[in-house]
Amino acid sequence: MSTNGPPPRPRAGSTPGSTPGSTPGSALRPSGGRTWPSATLVAVLVGLGAAAYTAWVLEVVLSTGLNPIETYVSELAARDQPLGGLFRATDFCAGLLAFTGGLLALMRLLRGIESRRPWAVAGWAGVTLFGAATAADAWLPLSCTPTADPVCAARETAGLVPATHQAHAVSSSLAMTGALVGIVALTVAARRYGRLAPLARHGPVLVVLELLATAWTLTAIALFTAGRGTWALGAGQRLQVLLVALWLGLLARSVYEERRT
Repeated sequence: MSTNGPPPRPRAGSTPGSTPGSTPGSALRPSGGRTWPSATLVAVLVGLGAAAYTAWVLEVVLSTGLNPIETYVSELAARDQPLGGLFRATDFCAGLLAFTGGLLALMRLLRGIESRRPWAVAGWAGVTLFGAATAADAWLPLSCTPTADPVCAARETAGLVPATHQAHAVSSSLAMTGALVGIVALTVAARRYGRLAPLARHGPVLVVLELLATAWTLTAIALFTAGRGTWALGAGQRLQVLLVALWLGLLARSVYEERRT
């Protein structure tokens, strides 16, 4: 006769293949051998957003009439520019994709144990803010190009430009604030919590470079506003937004690779 008793019953609330302490709703990271389709979706959305956010590099092959060393990136999308509609559309797509990916990741975080990891929550909130403000930028374009057109600059100084100039300045500031929060907080989270290995490995270098590029851009903007020239404002800002796009691409890769581990 067999002395083996009946197989033990699973505990209430457990599922086959789960392990004690696992949390099926935990965000983005597989739990108990499971993978979450939303992690793949987040990676795809953020990756596509990163690609769309680099659309300004088309100025290398397209004739925009603007000097990339001296002009704002957002001046490519100004209403008086022949290709303004193209760049407004790509900005809107980039923002919408990043916003959706960030919001989905944030919702997953807040539903699981990751809600107790404030660096991760703050980081994804920053990505979400960046996406929303970038999309808003597309609907609040400049009417003219102040760094390239002295008449436009004079009108802007005198307050004779549409209110969208001020609104655009606010939305652009919010977008970069969100990007910086996301870049710093999620890089810290990756290293602190042992997550998102590519981001933990390469993120700190991008953080330092982004902060330097931001300092360059803000200094050049202050000097231009004071009437002291552009000081390669365009080059600094293009480096700034390029680094944001590279970081978003690295984040997308990190989320996707972690989904498979």
